[in-house]
Amino acid sequence: MKKVTIINSKSKQLNQKKKMSFATGNQQPLKGTNLFKPMKLGNMELDHRAVMAPLTRLRAIYPGQIPNVELSSEYYDQRSKRPGTFLISEAAVISPQAGGIDDVPGIWNDTQVEAWSKVIKKVHDNGSYIFIQFWALGRHGLPGNLKRDGLRYISASDDVYIDNAHKEAAFYSNNRQHGLTKDEIKGIIQDFANASKNSIKAGADGVEIHSAFGFFLNQFLDPISNKRTDEYGGSIENRARIVLEVVNACIDAVGAKKIGIRLTPWGRYLGMSGGSDPTLLATFAYLLGELEKRGRAGKRLAYVHLGEPRVTDPFLPEGTGMDMNGTNDFVFSIWKGAIIRSGNLTLHPEIVKKMVENDRTLIAYGRFWISNPDLPDRLEGGLPLNKYNRHTFFGRTAEGLTDYPTYSEAVALGYKHEE
Repeated sequence: MKKVTIINSKSKQLNQKKKMSFATGNQQPLKGTNLFKPMKLGNMELDHRAVMAPLTRLRAIYPGQIPNVELSSEYYDQRSKRPGTFLISEAAVISPQAGGIDDVPGIWNDTQVEAWSKVIKKVHDNGSYIFIQFWALGRHGLPGNLKRDGLRYISASDDVYIDNAHKEAAFYSNNRQHGLTKDEIKGIIQDFANASKNSIKAGADGVEIHSAFGFFLNQFLDPISNKRTDEYGGSIENRARIVLEVVNACIDAVGAKKIGIRLTPWGRYLGMSGGSDPTLLATFAYLLGELEKRGRAGKRLAYVHLGEPRVTDPFLPEGTGMDMNGTNDFVFSIWKGAIIRSGNLTLHPEIVKKMVENDRTLIAYGRFWISNPDLPDRLEGGLPLNKYNRHTFFGRTAEGLTDYPTYSEAVALGYKHEE
């Protein structure tokens, strides 16, 4: 594959012809706010508190689910140029059984570790940091892919499907949804621990446990998808049990300061309850209380990463699907460590300014970090932003991955402000 250069690639020039104007939005300089105040996070010394959110890109090499070193190295290199920047990687599947989507990178074997190490080196060479986010898909995996590989279509419970389309796919492939047995749960927990060790072996600064947006661990937390009657279902304590066991296993594997966890109390993506269940916040309050207990006992995680009620479904257009009656402010009264907040905040610097007044707060940016490789500099100076193209978020090529310009490149390309 021909290497894609940063400034003169044909794909970049073609991409920019389609969008020669900056995105509209009330950009305000955030220089002088706490967003650009240094912070110690876990073992990292950050120069600022703008965090690159985990963003699925589907560019891994299949078969093997190996990170695409050529594309991924340049992608993360571009977005970590400012020293002291903290990036959270695209989600990496912890084991074949936890997967079901072919183009997602894995982190369960030595070949994958070697590829990740080359990507991570680029970030470290820039003086920046990266955590690998862990993914177990559960009932969002494709049952046909899993069947092809001799694997079951798993979740918290038998035959509790996201929707009719997933149910039909499961029946068509003769791979109906299977609620894990207790022994199988132990195996998945060990997969998380092994992935933690592999991530550190690859050179990552830490790992983020994905327990959000309707994926495997979230499927246990939410009673809408968890219909179990054993010690992993029913009560709040039981539904949170597997998440806390995963946290414990990862702490034992690599230490608490190298672990973060992502939660979406208001998320409705992939059939989750969100604000439709008035009792659900009690589950998250309990879980956060248990994490705080670990923190006070000397095992405090690096951070808790919260999806804001501003984004209940990440596949909806920017600014839609908000739960205006929801707030994550309750978390600050329970968990006393660092908190990353994410969710449609790039175009709302006035909200960010208020959020970061709390000195424990960092802000994660997603979609606009895809289209603006130098996003921290633009946020700091209040500079206009490149538009993003949703149609190229996922795919096998450099288009929509490494062909977005920095601000100075955009000006040179003739970008204009929209009227």
